Amino acid sequence: MPETIDIINSLVLLANYVIVPGIAYGSQLALGALGITLIYAVLRFSNFAHGDTMAFGTMITVLVTWWLQSKGVSLGPLPTALLALPVGILATVVLCFSLDRIVYRHYRTKRSAPVVFVIASVGIMFVLNGIVRFVIGPNDQRFADGERFIMKARDFKASTGLSEGLTIKVSQGLTVVVAIAVVCALFWFLNRTRTGKSMRAYSDNEDLALLSGIDPNRVVMITWLIAAALTTIAGVMYGLDKSFKPFTYFQLLLPMFAAAIVGGIGKPIGAIVGGYLVAFSEVTVTYAYKKFVRYLAPEDMQPDSLLQLLSTDYKFAVSFVILVLVLLIRPTGIMRGKVI
Repeated sequence: MPETIDIINSLVLLANYVIVPGIAYGSQLALGALGITLIYAVLRFSNFAHGDTMAFGTMITVLVTWWLQSKGVSLGPLPTALLALPVGILATVVLCFSLDRIVYRHYRTKRSAPVVFVIASVGIMFVLNGIVRFVIGPNDQRFADGERFIMKARDFKASTGLSEGLTIKVSQGLTVVVAIAVVCALFWFLNRTRTGKSMRAYSDNEDLALLSGIDPNRVVMITWLIAAALTTIAGVMYGLDKSFKPFTYFQLLLPMFAAAIVGGIGKPIGAIVGGYLVAFSEVTVTYAYKKFVRYLAPEDMQPDSLLQLLSTDYKFAVSFVILVLVLLIRPTGIMRGKVI
């Protein structure tokens, strides 16, 4: 039997490399999936430009952050990006409004099939992808400043006397706090305000909502505004936690869609649940459990291999497998959302 100290060390190790990163990543996916599910519920199409819209909003935030940093502006221990975030949200809102007026409104007026909107969003995806790469470049960009850690592994070891340390980054803590605040504000808006109730009515039955006097154009604009804000916040939180690279945001489209569909497309609560399920699936499958098992296994059963199911290079494949399985077994998702 493993000693108590070994069990505690193994749990700290798991928290450091699986639980804490999984919660932060899940919060980021949940915010991104909320934007996807909101657009699908109200506007009734899958927005494949969502990832590159996220990249656009994050790019604007990065550029404004660099400008503020060059002027000596900071928030002390917090990243300066928080000051630039409202500008990024505003730019993304303007972008979404412009795209709706130029592209989507035309097809909405003609009552085109959802597949037409999807094809249009794919075209917009490639255009935005090219614009972002042209403006800021294809390489990793780091824009975080201030304090890096809430807790350092060295300090944790010194205070507890354990062999394993626990590290919690400021970006991870900030992601969770921001995600909780945004989700609470969104659910209050959807359930307590007249505009939010109008959006829900429009989503449930468009024709009946129109007969009730709900302005469809206003509902559409509010939907784009909220989706743009969610997208930019998710992108900035991800960039602060990892780094900003345009192609990575293109890849994030898959796990965000997987999260939205797993939870139940069109269901905001489902998007949150799906975000954490996909995040923890990716993290747990790609983590190497060798050291964790060594704490718990007898000496004669110590593993030599990494005990890793998949390399981290294949983490997005986990999202793809989850997406396919859900579409085959339970297309409505956990919360019984709409069928794609």
